[in-house]
Amino acid sequence: MKKAVGIVGANGYTGSELVRLLAFHPNVSLSFLYSRSNSGTNISDLYPDLATVCEMILTDKPQDVDILFLCLPHKESQNWLSQNTVKDETLVIDLGNDFRLDGNFRNRNFIYGLPEINKKNLSGVKSIANPGCFATAIQLALLPLAKKGLLNEVYTTGITGSTGAGQSLQATTHFTWRNENISAYKTLTHQHVEEIIQQLNSFNGKDVNLNFVPWRGDFTRGIFTSSTIKTDLELSEIYQLYHDLYTDEPFVKVSEKSIDLKQVINTNRCAIHIEKNEDVVVVHSVIDNLLKGASGQAVQNMNIAMRWEEHLGLGLKPVAF
Repeated sequence: MKKAVGIVGANGYTGSELVRLLAFHPNVSLSFLYSRSNSGTNISDLYPDLATVCEMILTDKPQDVDILFLCLPHKESQNWLSQNTVKDETLVIDLGNDFRLDGNFRNRNFIYGLPEINKKNLSGVKSIANPGCFATAIQLALLPLAKKGLLNEVYTTGITGSTGAGQSLQATTHFTWRNENISAYKTLTHQHVEEIIQQLNSFNGKDVNLNFVPWRGDFTRGIFTSSTIKTDLELSEIYQLYHDLYTDEPFVKVSEKSIDLKQVINTNRCAIHIEKNEDVVVVHSVIDNLLKGASGQAVQNMNIAMRWEEHLGLGLKPVAF
């Protein structure tokens, strides 16, 4: 029997992406799509691309389900869980940042959901904190080096598409401002930095100093990050560290050729490429911010927690043109 799924915040970008993915997942059925602001509206009226996929009406009345996804603005998941009754046996996957640093909430302990480092701990759990989009791209780029204790000072730049700012229209997401424009924002203060450092420190054995400059790009979706460190290791040795860690990971591709954002758009994949000049190493990583950076990774975590095949419902081809 298929598992019943509810999505809270289905009116947002990550929520609508979950609808698109789960509508074709063989092991689940959508029971309710929750939205306070758009209750009574057909989801396909908000997202016409879902017209041939899902015609459910958004509601402000949640139901008991087997699996619950929280796609709420940051710091709102705790409020929602406090105000609504969720069965202990329900698998809750939070796509916000409420539980990434401290997973304890009432009778739940949220496990950090980056499968490439925490897969064993995710199997069978009932509470998962989905990583942030930039956090996913940067951690996957640096984890093999952290596991060898090679990280000290790290300088990272990353550019993201407009969907990373959410569905609500803002001055910085308006087409006439965003088109043919690039700008830095939250320089050295991005909300994902603490999350990244907490995870990297646990592997690196010493504190990592991450200097992160994020950029807004003039495209809709995707993240491209470049992280610079210093090491005396040969490039071949560095690549071996990455192949050793990611060989059995279905959604991480280590490439010795240059990578492009379009190789991962509309997929749950991360591609990594490494360059070295003298003692300076640059690790590039690319992901789709709405999939591997959010909804796709949430489905991947659901599959692992439910002990299903990890790639189930995620057989997506990149968008080439």
